[in-house]
Amino acid sequence: MPTPSSSSNPLSSISSFPSSYTHTPSYPIHTFSKSMMEAKIESAEPIITRWELNSFSYTKDLSLFNHMRKEGQELLKSVKDLCRAMHFLVSENSPSDKLALAQTLMQIAMKRVAYEFYWILSKHCDQLDPGSVAGQSSNELRNSDEEEEASEDKNKLKRASETTEVESASQFAMSDLKAIADCMISSGYGKECIKIYKLSRKSVVDERLYQLGIEKFKASRIQKLNWEELEQMMKNWLSAVKIVVKTLFSGEKALCHCVFSASDMIKESCFCHIMEEGAMNLFRFPEIIAKSKKSQEKIFRQLELHEALTDLWPEIEMIFNSDSTSAIKLQALSSKQKLGDSIRTILSDFESRIQKDSSKTPAIGGGIYPLTESAMSFICSLGDYSRILSEIVAEYPPRNSTVTETCIGGSASPASFHLAWLILVLLCKLDCKAETHRKDVALSYLFLANNLSFIIEKVKTSQLKDLLGDGWLSVHTKKLKQYVLNYETIAWTKVFSSLPEKSSSAITPEAAMECFQRFNAAFEEAYMKQTSWIVPDGKLRDELRVSIAEKLVPEYREFFDTYVVMLNGNRNLKVLARFEPDDLGNYLSDMFHGAPILVDFSSSSSCSKSPGCILR
Repeated sequence: MPTPSSSSNPLSSISSFPSSYTHTPSYPIHTFSKSMMEAKIESAEPIITRWELNSFSYTKDLSLFNHMRKEGQELLKSVKDLCRAMHFLVSENSPSDKLALAQTLMQIAMKRVAYEFYWILSKHCDQLDPGSVAGQSSNELRNSDEEEEASEDKNKLKRASETTEVESASQFAMSDLKAIADCMISSGYGKECIKIYKLSRKSVVDERLYQLGIEKFKASRIQKLNWEELEQMMKNWLSAVKIVVKTLFSGEKALCHCVFSASDMIKESCFCHIMEEGAMNLFRFPEIIAKSKKSQEKIFRQLELHEALTDLWPEIEMIFNSDSTSAIKLQALSSKQKLGDSIRTILSDFESRIQKDSSKTPAIGGGIYPLTESAMSFICSLGDYSRILSEIVAEYPPRNSTVTETCIGGSASPASFHLAWLILVLLCKLDCKAETHRKDVALSYLFLANNLSFIIEKVKTSQLKDLLGDGWLSVHTKKLKQYVLNYETIAWTKVFSSLPEKSSSAITPEAAMECFQRFNAAFEEAYMKQTSWIVPDGKLRDELRVSIAEKLVPEYREFFDTYVVMLNGNRNLKVLARFEPDDLGNYLSDMFHGAPILVDFSSSSSCSKSPGCILR
């Protein structure tokens, strides 16, 4: 860790340590004689002066707790004895030349232990890494991915050995820090101890945040970023926040509570000072994002930010559970709420854009409307965030929930209801768009069938299938079949009605000729029109062709076989009976590709035998 500049060096406060002793120790004072207390002062003198920082001896550059822990513990014991003796002499109000000596020794001792405190905090930074400390306080913070990678016994043993060494060093450092802190606080030097600790640990936390890519977020700067830059910033935040909360923040709290376990007030005050700036900055970022300009493309990252805060909320509440850190928790909560508001606004805007779509341009050939594609792409992507979306929209159900309940059931999740509602809004808009084909009602139904088929397929092949359920699919599949039936009925009624009814008696040759002429004209019209129509879904396209053929070909074949014999002597027979029954299937196969085909129907009476008569 970089050495702090002289202006921020915590040890600079040592020179201003109190010169007189007025502290009342926390331990009970027993009855001792004056001579016994003076003897304790005399016993403490050589131990304390030996480690005086201002001397020119080699001891100045050594850390007792790093190289000679036994001597360090002896020093703390001497300070404790010295403190007890000073308190006795002061309480007895008995003149003693030893009291002045004791005050001088206390100054020397406190400078030394303060140095040791700072030295441990600085030099043992790796052992006091919040990740290591957090790992000791909770087994849940162990990295499962790393455990899986080290599958071989040898690697496991090596890692276990290294972990044990790190934890051992960490435990020693924490134990020494606690002992020194208890000593300084009980001796009346708590203020100096706390200052050293705050400055040292805050620099560590700030450095860790910087290394994880958490910079100081400013709303004015974020508002100016383009989408690519903003998205990268959100990715960085998402990749860091879990580590920061579960490792950095929790580990720092564990360390702080260990070192200052003797005082709840001190440990909470220290932890708040160390955390407040970095944590407030971290948790303010999502709120800044939530307040930025709304757009559909931002909603998915905002959902991820909201999800991260939701998943981490139990840890956030546990870590920042004191009055002193309540502002940090409130900031995290505020960001979560603002994200929820922003996401609901974007969803509402999306719904409004569907309802207000004013394009009058019909879909070419009754195909997929552009709004259908873009809206379903967005809705399907929302389905991937159903868990967090349910939490966000739970208190804001659709305006007409009974409509969606009939399709997906009343026990569905809030996200299921909301997504079903958005699809319903889209379907209602498509009903309106179908009116752009009002000059050809059959094409209107084909348009509705195409778009509903597209929507159903998107639901089947996405997370929406599980969210909306079989009930929704069943209802809308029936609706699709009805659209198809309506299309067939309207588009082919003229063709079917050109043939005589089966129940009618035999007709005259003249009537048969008229039937052939009506059929030729009706079929040619239907064929030429519907080759320009489109059905993008291959399965639906084949089903339509088969359905039309099954209804049309048998009826025409019966008519053809019955009356073509009757007209056999007619010189215009080839013109009248220009379509043989097998021709119809070939012609139907050309339909619904959206590319009109030019056909000279009068050039041949048997296209089934001469495919070249179809001029593409």
